[in-house]
Amino acid sequence: MKHTYHIHGMTCNGCRSHVEETLSQIEGVSMATVNLEKAEATIEMESHIPIEKFQDALKNDGGNYSIHMLGEQHHPKEEKEIQPKGKGTGTFYCPMHCEGDKTYDKPGDCPVCGMDLVEEQNLSATTAEQWTCPMHPEIVKDEAGSCPICGMDLVPMQPDLSAEEKTYYKLLKKFKIAVVFTLPIFLIAMSEMLANNPLYDIMEQKYWNWFQFVLSIPVVFYATWMFFERAYKSIKTWNLNMFTLIGIGAGVAWLFSVFGMFYPDVFPSQFKTESGAVHVYFEASTVILTLVLLGQLLEARAHSKTNTAVKELLKLAPNKALKIVDGEEVEVSIDNIKLSDILKVKPGDKIPVDGVITEGNTTIDESMISGEPIPVNKSEGDKVNGGTINGNQSFLMKAERIGSDTLLSQIIQMVNDASRSRAPIQKLADKVSGYFVPVVVAISLLTFTVWAIWGPEPVYVYAFVNAIAVLIIACPCALGLATPMSVMVGVGKGAQNGVLIKNAEALERLDEVDTLIIDKTGTITEGKPTVEIVGTFDTNFSEKEILQFIVSLNKNSEHPLAEATVKYGKEQNVDPEASGLKSEEFSAVTGKGVEATINSKKVALGNPKMMEYAHADITSQMKSKAETYQKQGKTVSYLSIGNSVVGYIVISDKIKKTSAKAIAALQERGIAVIMLTGDNHNTAQAVATTLKLTDFKASMLPEDKLNVVEQLQKEGKIVAMAGDGINDAPALAKSDVGIAMGTGTDVAIESAMITLVKGDLHGIVKARNLSHAVMQNIKQNLFFALIYNTIGIPIAAGVLFPFFGILLSPMIAALAMSFSSVSVIANALRLKKIKI
Repeated sequence: MKHTYHIHGMTCNGCRSHVEETLSQIEGVSMATVNLEKAEATIEMESHIPIEKFQDALKNDGGNYSIHMLGEQHHPKEEKEIQPKGKGTGTFYCPMHCEGDKTYDKPGDCPVCGMDLVEEQNLSATTAEQWTCPMHPEIVKDEAGSCPICGMDLVPMQPDLSAEEKTYYKLLKKFKIAVVFTLPIFLIAMSEMLANNPLYDIMEQKYWNWFQFVLSIPVVFYATWMFFERAYKSIKTWNLNMFTLIGIGAGVAWLFSVFGMFYPDVFPSQFKTESGAVHVYFEASTVILTLVLLGQLLEARAHSKTNTAVKELLKLAPNKALKIVDGEEVEVSIDNIKLSDILKVKPGDKIPVDGVITEGNTTIDESMISGEPIPVNKSEGDKVNGGTINGNQSFLMKAERIGSDTLLSQIIQMVNDASRSRAPIQKLADKVSGYFVPVVVAISLLTFTVWAIWGPEPVYVYAFVNAIAVLIIACPCALGLATPMSVMVGVGKGAQNGVLIKNAEALERLDEVDTLIIDKTGTITEGKPTVEIVGTFDTNFSEKEILQFIVSLNKNSEHPLAEATVKYGKEQNVDPEASGLKSEEFSAVTGKGVEATINSKKVALGNPKMMEYAHADITSQMKSKAETYQKQGKTVSYLSIGNSVVGYIVISDKIKKTSAKAIAALQERGIAVIMLTGDNHNTAQAVATTLKLTDFKASMLPEDKLNVVEQLQKEGKIVAMAGDGINDAPALAKSDVGIAMGTGTDVAIESAMITLVKGDLHGIVKARNLSHAVMQNIKQNLFFALIYNTIGIPIAAGVLFPFFGILLSPMIAALAMSFSSVSVIANALRLKKIKI
């Protein structure tokens, strides 16, 4: 009998194998096969088993999984309980991403690796400032004022500590307690090395052993008890990790010592001192645990620095704004701003939300978002972004994006999402980690056996100590942290420089890219076209009438060229409706142009393909006239009424100052740069010549760009595509790495893996440099982690003893293990200082 069920809650291959094993162990199940991608389990059973039995098994095995029949409806509430999303000031996730991008509501330990969950940073805790009374803390208000009870001035409330800070201070408290009790144990144990131990004049060694036992209790059962809890949980769920090894190693040493005190006669003489007392290892177990705790403490402090980029972005968000209400300035909370509100921004103030300037002009410092240090001139009609800093002029603005829709919020969310994503290179670490702990335990047992058979006297003491050293020095966490730490710091570094990374895979793939496809308008050029000439091919129409038709058509279009024509029409005092021209049945033909019905006549505007679409013929004279401008790098659009081409408009779009330099820099790195544009051949040729591009294609429709990407990929190329328009979206999505200009459309940005806030080709150079630096850093971390374990474990096993007489104390092993993870994080933090 075979049934197929839906499994909810799986996020990684570890979840899949865990669910599969749990289901397979249920009595009556012949075989269970779980498919992660389909989230399905196929279960073969001898006879029908109620689904409740499967549900209970999954519920009791320590994972957050549920099972139900395919097609069965289950409540959203149940899903929320199974895989909770963060609430309050942020979400919590595992820094090693053991369960992919899974998040938790509360701080705690990762159910897979046992590490402390990390809090995701977001704007919710920073935008709203609250005030309270120092005498009556129950009084909380959203603005300053006086206490309604005692009349005292309200004071700003101090923000709560972040989850990271709370974890750090909790560990610091426990570490201090551990040191206070561990230090005397260590001194007592070390005094045994003295020829005439003065402590034995006070009392016998067996009593000092009891004294060490009492001192060890606060260390084991309070300060470091969490390590044993995590070890137990890891064994119970069979998610073996670093704490499994620590728990076994330190736990065995401590239990051995306790057992030796209570039952000394059980042990052979090899384990006893001259006084007849069993040699105890309280100092080894407590020092090991204290040093591991120190490592966790340092790791917590170092880890808090990996997301400083997000924290710096959060600081950009103001919590107050000046709102114009009935002509008066009113200070309001950011949370109380609504769409279309008119806000005033004074010199030096942070711009509260995204919007457009309605009155005044100024300079804006956008370096915190775009990464460019030069202030940008802004005037009426220009867009401004929340979090950027106003220069020396006041202005009024209309709020267009608020809350989570602002650019700053989207950047922070994108950085958070990317930080939690997994790079393909991490599969290597995952594969090694899967076998790591069982192999280390096997090596530890082998070490004990070898020393017990061939070691010097006392053989069992040597065997015991070296076996523990092997368990303690191994560090799977260093391997697990190698990739995510570099990704987190790298993504934050990119955000500070205007390069937004959607996921870790994009960083890795970009380092492998050998071919870059770029669009022209808005990518190479400024994307701010201006009208130069309006001409007529038909003597029945004046240039002004041609412009009236063009403006009437383009009033309904959002294309940059259309906006340029409408703006030019206003400057020329052209009002189509006043002349009786009203467009109806407007439609945009992607990659070609626009059409509408004006005064019952079919009117079209666009490139030659649009004229074909409208069944309007372009004569050789018309083509010759257009080529004159096209060879100068300008765009010519034809206007047809009915089946006749009656006029044209010439539009120029300046090449960005940084385009030539950026393209040259990419070519120097061995990247082939190809320009694909919907513009005509002559215009494309002029731009390509200016930029020294050897490869370009003109008159490209969206499907043409997509086909070029597919063809290059078939040739074995790793292709990146950079564009900013709707017609670029298919190629952006298909390319190995899609790069969207932040000044472009939302569709392009959504389709891309990397977004350049400034919409500048120089951003691609930055992204490439960042990608290379992050991948180098990841490889260094993986090398450190692998070489550390490859060299450390054999040394701990005693491989140097026959040649040099060197043995590694378990306490030294614990110190080395504790600093291994810290060293990986420290290396990742170096990315904060690189120049891209």
